[in-house]
Amino acid sequence: MATVRGFLHPKTATGRSSLIPSPPWHYSGDLLTVEYRTDPARVAELLPAPLSPAPDDPGAVALIWADWQSCSESGEELLDPVRAQYKECFAVVRCSFEGRTYSRCVHIWVDKDFAIARGLHQGYPKKLGSIHQTRPHPYGRAAPRIAAGGRFGATLAAADRRLAEAVVTLHEPSETNGFVNGHPMAHHRFLPSIEPGGAPALDELIESGASSFEAGPAWKGEADLRLFDSPTEELSRLAVEEPIAAYYRQVGVVWNGGRRLA
Repeated sequence: MATVRGFLHPKTATGRSSLIPSPPWHYSGDLLTVEYRTDPARVAELLPAPLSPAPDDPGAVALIWADWQSCSESGEELLDPVRAQYKECFAVVRCSFEGRTYSRCVHIWVDKDFAIARGLHQGYPKKLGSIHQTRPHPYGRAAPRIAAGGRFGATLAAADRRLAEAVVTLHEPSETNGFVNGHPMAHHRFLPSIEPGGAPALDELIESGASSFEAGPAWKGEADLRLFDSPTEELSRLAVEEPIAAYYRQVGVVWNGGRRLA
């Protein structure tokens, strides 16, 4: 019998074809975060048992654009940038489990297959999309500065439909990058049974978060955010009812697993 290797499919004799290498995974990126309030019932409908809405501010949502460069422990992807660079946009809410508040990603779109594969492992509900955001740069007129007056645009589309667009204007330094995405993540890892009507092959609630984190200064401002309907997406159900704030921050994160909650 052949010995095949690889952290995830496809497994081969060498393991080189695996969609993703084994953790830890390292991320460096720019985060553009827009926080707002929606109808709490629309958040609650996305929280399967045993999760419940967060006890305070249950309608708070963060829509986050991220321009990432990522790599495995070897760092080899950084010299082959097509394997390292990707963008994503994701919606985060808060929830409660056994008296503790968690963050939870309820929608997420990425533009690379390896990012989708990592999401399968981590419990993120990743789908393919087209994501763009304005990049900062310290020189020239073709980029804003991460400073007062800096203006950043961001767009999200999937299946040929635009789902979201935002314009963020920075005003002042901030102590935080917002509060909605500030807790450990509570996600479900799920795989249906191959047998019709059979019990799921995998069905677990897990907790995960950064094993290490560093970040530059956070900047706070305001956002003009618009969401759009689509026949295949439901982001617009989290309609904007009250803006909270917008933020820009550059971060470095290491992810190295989680733990089963239920």
